Amino acid sequence: MTGCAGSSEFVLIVDDTPTNISVLAQTLKQAGLSVRIANDGLSALTQVRKARPSLILLDVQMPGIDGFETCRRLKADQDTSQIPVIFMTALSDKASRVEGLSLGAVDYIAKPFEQAEVLARVNIHLRLKQLTDQLEAQVEERSQALHQTQTQLIEQEKLAALGQLMAGVAHEINNPMTCIANNIGPAHEYVQDLSELIALYQIHLTTPAPDIQEMWENCDIEFALEDLPKLLNSMELSIDRIKDLSISLRNFARGESAERVNFDIHHGLDSTLVILGHRLKSANAKATINVMKYYSELPPVRCFPSAMNQVFMNILANALDALEETGEPTITITTRPVTKEDTTWICIEITDNGPGMTEATREHLFEPLFTTKPVDKGTGLGLSISHEIVEKRHSGQLSCESAPGEGCRFIVMLPVE
Repeated sequence: MTGCAGSSEFVLIVDDTPTNISVLAQTLKQAGLSVRIANDGLSALTQVRKARPSLILLDVQMPGIDGFETCRRLKADQDTSQIPVIFMTALSDKASRVEGLSLGAVDYIAKPFEQAEVLARVNIHLRLKQLTDQLEAQVEERSQALHQTQTQLIEQEKLAALGQLMAGVAHEINNPMTCIANNIGPAHEYVQDLSELIALYQIHLTTPAPDIQEMWENCDIEFALEDLPKLLNSMELSIDRIKDLSISLRNFARGESAERVNFDIHHGLDSTLVILGHRLKSANAKATINVMKYYSELPPVRCFPSAMNQVFMNILANALDALEETGEPTITITTRPVTKEDTTWICIEITDNGPGMTEATREHLFEPLFTTKPVDKGTGLGLSISHEIVEKRHSGQLSCESAPGEGCRFIVMLPVE
């Protein structure tokens, strides 16, 4: 460490003897080191709280609290425990040297001072401190990279498992659905034929046998003939609904390609809403959740469709959770193209009229494992994974605007290549 008196890095000399201070300060300054002075332990502790030195030269014998107590307090404080402390003691005072090292000091300098020894010991420990700080920074960087990799693996495994599940469900639905759909048409024809045949019997068999007449009255054949086509029509509508769900499942679970492909954002949003349809109707016993869609004409976006569908799923599922206790719950989805710095972007806004959130919650919203939900209802990974997908994999932007009592608005911005 080198620098002038104005440097933010400095060595703190703690000693009550002016001669010692003068010798040490002159030696260190001549070597290009910045120096600050404290005449006792309490003033040293006060200075350290204001500005953290790179190293402390600490005398053992001082008025007030001695060097040992000063060192003990430094090491007990998490903010100052890592500052290297070198004790200054008489050459013959072996007991003080041993006690100082046991308290956490890294070294000692014997009195009277030898300039070369002082500089050598100070420079060694400054260098060790610098290397330690660099190592800690590297460990923190590697830890963050490892955590990011773990989050990506969780995301990929989750997407793969969800995709396989949905693809399997869609496949299993398809066969019986096709069978029913293919038989509804002939069933309509059979009902029509039976209706015409019964009508002819009524015309030509004016006096049926008593048991036929009794069954006719008990079964209410006229109502059955009128209602049966309606039942078939309802079944046909249900088949169409199942068909839409099957298509949405296949779209949502489409295999992830190695490269980005053109994708209709509206298809992704609509497929996700179809899958979440059961929650739109039953998430709140008070009212069905109303979904308002304001779609603008958008160009295709080059992206990873399965990953983007996961983003929509996470955001919409969170919105549904927030609306469980809301009267007249509403989700509004708005899409529009936006021009920023000569680049076209797609803007997707998903807004709910739920209770909203505080600024403190919003600041941590995209952090891994952060959640305000009970343990059995949330992992804290959904929004952090969504943030990773949008910003890292698609060079986009994901943000949230919210305030207590004003609902939440999630904004997804994707660049159009």
